[in-house]
Amino acid sequence: MKNILIPVSIIISVALVDQLTKIWAVNNLSYHNPVEVIGSFLMFTLVYNEGGAMGTNLGSSTYYLIAASFILLFVLYYLYINRHNYYLSIPLSFIAGGAIGNLIDRVAYGKVVDFIDVDFFNIDIFGFTLDRWWTFNIADSAVLCSIIFLLYMIVFKKMPEDKLVTDKTENSLELKKKIEDDN
Repeated sequence: MKNILIPVSIIISVALVDQLTKIWAVNNLSYHNPVEVIGSFLMFTLVYNEGGAMGTNLGSSTYYLIAASFILLFVLYYLYINRHNYYLSIPLSFIAGGAIGNLIDRVAYGKVVDFIDVDFFNIDIFGFTLDRWWTFNIADSAVLCSIIFLLYMIVFKKMPEDKLVTDKTENSLELKKKIEDDN
């Protein structure tokens, strides 16, 4: 049971913080009217995103709602089966919390509330020009940071295995009992 408590707490916290900040944005910002926080580097600009991440538009908002729901179910399943491995379960929890936060928006508004507007560096590659980064929210941040962490761990580090799974000194009955006790 303790192995699922931390991931569930993270999921709830991310979704809650995401929704609270979006409520603040909807109640305090005017649509497409930037408010400078740190000059033009960091602004709060209320926008509604009917498409997907980074301005993608592969279909209707309903398409994104259905696709995100299936992806969330997969992430929750993968999180559950890897709940003993914190290197996987923690980032997957942030991804699930972010997905839930954006799914709440899609159900409530038919689109996602975005308001964090950051200007890093310009991108000009293969005819594609991006003068300012896409506007995003807390849920997007949780998902992106977790994906970057997982990619880093996969590419540059050896992902630690769960001790219960790799400990060959215990016999299978003791291992099974430990897993059942944790649930």
